[in-house]
Amino acid sequence: LLNINVGGKLFQIAYKVLARYPITRLGKLALYTDPVKKLQLCDDYLVQKNEYFFDRDPSIFHYIFHFYRSGVLWVMDEMCPSNFVEEIEYWGIHLKYSQHCCRMLLEEKRDELSEYLKIEKELEAELEPLESGTQFDGKFLGRFRKMVWNLIENPYSSVPAKIIAVMSSFFVLISIVGMTLSTVEEMKNKTGKIWMEQMEMVCAIFFTSEYLMRLISSSSFKNFLRAAFNAIDLVAILPFYIQILFENLDDGEMQYHEELHKVENVSKLGKVLKLIKLMRIFRILKLARHSTGLRAFSFTMRQCYQQVCCLLLFIAMGVFTFSALIHSVEHDVPGTHFTSIPCAWWWAAVSLSTVGYGDTVPDTILGRMVAFVCISFGIILNGMPISILYNKFSDYYAKLKAHEMSQ
Repeated sequence: LLNINVGGKLFQIAYKVLARYPITRLGKLALYTDPVKKLQLCDDYLVQKNEYFFDRDPSIFHYIFHFYRSGVLWVMDEMCPSNFVEEIEYWGIHLKYSQHCCRMLLEEKRDELSEYLKIEKELEAELEPLESGTQFDGKFLGRFRKMVWNLIENPYSSVPAKIIAVMSSFFVLISIVGMTLSTVEEMKNKTGKIWMEQMEMVCAIFFTSEYLMRLISSSSFKNFLRAAFNAIDLVAILPFYIQILFENLDDGEMQYHEELHKVENVSKLGKVLKLIKLMRIFRILKLARHSTGLRAFSFTMRQCYQQVCCLLLFIAMGVFTFSALIHSVEHDVPGTHFTSIPCAWWWAAVSLSTVGYGDTVPDTILGRMVAFVCISFGIILNGMPISILYNKFSDYYAKLKAHEMSQ
C-alpha cells in the first residue's frame, strides 16, 4: 500500500490500483523507482512513517481517492467548480472520467460563475471613470488638469465638485423644460421667445464650459472622443451652434425665420432647423452620468439584448401573422378598414400590445375570434420578459449602488 498524507489526513491505496492510471500524479508516484523523481511529485516525504505528504485540500481528495477505487470521478453540487477543476488538474485526472450528468452540471456551474464574474467586472467598470488622478503625474499642467478632473468627474471629491454635478442636472432639466415651453402657443410671442432664447443661451454656455473642462482634463484625446458620455455632451451643445450658423446664413431672411412655425411657409432650411432643435431632447441623456438608475437600465438593456431582440422578433411575427388572418376574414366586409395586410399591421400591433385604441375593429364573428387570440397572445408575450428584465434590473441596480457606496 502507498501511504498518502493529504492536508493532514492519511489515505492508503494499493500500488496496482494506482498503476492503472500511469499518467496521473499518483500513478507516476507508484511506478517511479527513482527517489528523486518521487520527491518531485510530492511536497514532502516522512521517512519514519513512509508517507508522501501533499499540501492540498483533503475534502476534494476524497473524490480523487474514490476515483482510483471505482474508476468513476464524482462531482458534488456544493463544490466550487473552479477549485475542483484546479485540484483534479493538479492530480492529473481528466474530467472525462466523470459521468456525463456530473460533467454537464459542472460545465453549467463554470459558465454561470464566469458570467457572474464578467458582469461584476463590467459593473465595476461602469462606475470607474475613464481617467484616474494618477494619469496626470508628470504631464503638462498636470496639477491643474487633475484639479479640473476632480471638479468635473469626481463629485465626491469636494463640495464644489458636488455643486457642479447638481448644476449639470439642473441645467439639463431647465433646458428640457425650456424646449417644451417653446412649443406652447402662449409662449410664442415676442417676450416668450426672448426668454426662451436667453435660457437656451445660458444652458448652452454651461454645457460648453462643462465639455471644454472635460476635454482639458482628459489625458487621451482619442479616448475622450470614443467615450459615450462625451458624445452625448457634444450632441447636447451642437444644436445651439448649428442653429446660430443656419440663422446667420442669410440676413435678408430674418422676417421669414420668425414665421418658421407656420407649416405652409417652412422651407428646406426651416425643416433642418426644426430637426436641429429637436436634437436638444438628447440632453436628457446627460442625466445618466449622475443617475445610478439610468445606468442600471442601460446596463440591463446591454446584458439582455438577446432577450429583447427575441421579444421584438416574436412581436414582428405576431403582427404579420394576425394581420394576415384578420385581412383574410374581414376584407369582404363593406366599409372595412382591413383592405390589405399592411393596413392591418397597425391593428395587429395595437392589439398585441394590449393597448386597444379601438380606431379599427373587426365586424365579423371570425374577425373577433382572431382578435381574441391576438390579444391573448399579446398578454402572454408581454408577460414573459417582464420578470426577467425586472429581476436583472433590480439586481444590477443594487450592485451598482453597493459599488458606488464602497467607492
